[in-house]
Amino acid sequence: MSASTHELIAPEGKAERSVMLLARDFISLVKPRLSGLVLFTTAGGMWLSRASLPWWQWVVAMVGTAGTVGAANAFNCYLERDSDRFMARTAVRPLPQGRMEPVVALVFAGVLAVVSLPVLFLGVNVLTGALGLLALLSYVLVYTPMKSRTHWAMIVGGVPGALPPLMGWTAATGRVEVPGLVLFAILFFWQLPHFIAIALFRKAEYRAAGLTSLPLEKGDDVARLHAVLYMIGLLPVSVLPFVVGVAGWLYLGAALVLGGMFAWVAVDGWRRKLDAVWARKLFGVSLLYLTGLFAALAISPG
Repeated sequence: MSASTHELIAPEGKAERSVMLLARDFISLVKPRLSGLVLFTTAGGMWLSRASLPWWQWVVAMVGTAGTVGAANAFNCYLERDSDRFMARTAVRPLPQGRMEPVVALVFAGVLAVVSLPVLFLGVNVLTGALGLLALLSYVLVYTPMKSRTHWAMIVGGVPGALPPLMGWTAATGRVEVPGLVLFAILFFWQLPHFIAIALFRKAEYRAAGLTSLPLEKGDDVARLHAVLYMIGLLPVSVLPFVVGVAGWLYLGAALVLGGMFAWVAVDGWRRKLDAVWARKLFGVSLLYLTGLFAALAISPG
């Protein structure tokens, strides 16, 4: 191929690569791994309701939820663009790296919110839209600012983090009912040892970023103890789907086995005063626990 041909093709190739990189940066703003976990639990709430829904209602509910979660995450990236530079998992994002102007991220987040919330309100139902709005506002306006001030932000952040499965339930039924609230409680209690694990093995990064956490405020021993206490709360809550009749015996067995494994890891770390290696293990087990629990819910109806 001649040099002149290279000269003609190269600009097009560069333009295509630039578009792909820009698209990747926009996708990173919505935190796809976190958003994927949220959508997984939302779908779990819809499925558990056993409501007979046409496929398009599933799609509308999931799209509206994805947009709302993405908006919350993008707003969070905008607000924490300076502190993100000090944490390994966030330093590569487009705002800390200077690959995107902050105002672009802010507009992107606003557009996502303006589009997705009406989808929930009008395309699903008012109740689900209201829960989505509550999740967005509490995450962006309450939880995010609190992260630099007090470890209680972890508790506050547990609320928007636990709303998606309840939103899935209300999207399918149009009502707040006991099983939906049970799913909310499971996610709420699960997040706390999960967050504590992250705060323990990323403690130095939290300090450098100017964020606070339970280990930084109260020490590692207290943080490990709290992980155990929240696990004690999670264990009875996790069997409630069986108690209220929306999950069967297979689920009950899975909840007890998975909960026992999760609790054993938490107790072992507290008893032996283990360090960051253990905290990473607790984090990994927390993800395995949640995946297994919702899989058991899906295959073991009441």
